[in-house]
Amino acid sequence: MDYAGFLRDVERERVPPIVLLHGGEPRLLDEALAKITGALFSDPSLLALNREVFDGAETAGEDVVRSALTLPLLAAARLVVVKDAQALPAKTGDALVEYCRDPSPYARLVFLASEPLAPSHWLLKALPPASVVEVRGLAGRALVSWLQARAREEGADLTEGAAQLLVRWAGEDLTTLSGELEKALLFAGERSITEDHVRGVVGEHRLLRTFELTDAIERRETGRALTLLESLLASGEEPLAILGLLARQVRTTWQVAEWRRQGTSAEEIARLLRRPPFAVESLAARAATLSAPWLARALARCWEVERSLKSGGRPRPELTLLVADLCRAG
Repeated sequence: MDYAGFLRDVERERVPPIVLLHGGEPRLLDEALAKITGALFSDPSLLALNREVFDGAETAGEDVVRSALTLPLLAAARLVVVKDAQALPAKTGDALVEYCRDPSPYARLVFLASEPLAPSHWLLKALPPASVVEVRGLAGRALVSWLQARAREEGADLTEGAAQLLVRWAGEDLTTLSGELEKALLFAGERSITEDHVRGVVGEHRLLRTFELTDAIERRETGRALTLLESLLASGEEPLAILGLLARQVRTTWQVAEWRRQGTSAEEIARLLRRPPFAVESLAARAATLSAPWLARALARCWEVERSLKSGGRPRPELTLLVADLCRAG
């Protein structure tokens, strides 16, 4: 079962007796649990009486089964949740395996694994295949749709351009995006959130200049890059923060160059880096023009500047020379 299909079933109040959701995006796991909880308990006062949450690393299978076999109070079913289910010890899993063969009709047992499970994991063998939901990270159009759906839940309309701008500036981490969306909702004060609202809350000038700085370096536009650097320093941006941005860009370019050398596709690299595909394509084009020795020297220069700044060096000349060096062809 796919994640979107599972959520559609839950919204129709069709929660299966057993479900395992596994993946590396905690925000989506939390979202699924919230929807399950809402579908089962329209009256929040019943939640405390009928929900029990276990930690997989500290729980035996027998305890989970005992909770699932307990009858609900004033509700149609109990909700039993096992977080970090990947840590459940297999040696205590016999009771769970037996329970999964004939689950209680008065319980909903939800396993949440905060990392993708390997095919060999005992839970995947113990649970019915139909009850397993892989929760994959979002990217591209799916990420824009997710943001727009979150806005609709708050009674607002997020334009597609505004959603794309949020992703471009804030990245693809769902927790960060949710926080920036909340700011935009408060700032807009109206039902429609536009690109202007996003610019107003995400910090247009600082974020745009940092984005443009790395873009200018990728394009080897030395004059533009130095102007942007001066603007960032003049606005009070921390020199070590700027240096961290530059060093991260060099490391990422090196990673992309190595992945491309190994034949990794641009789509896969975008997934690994959790960046939009268009940003990866730009990095890949830059990486193709740089040699491994040059990238090693560039990273070493970043370390030299870091040591200098932490030893009392003057930020403006140090960063100016570094940016000029990074703009040079490899």
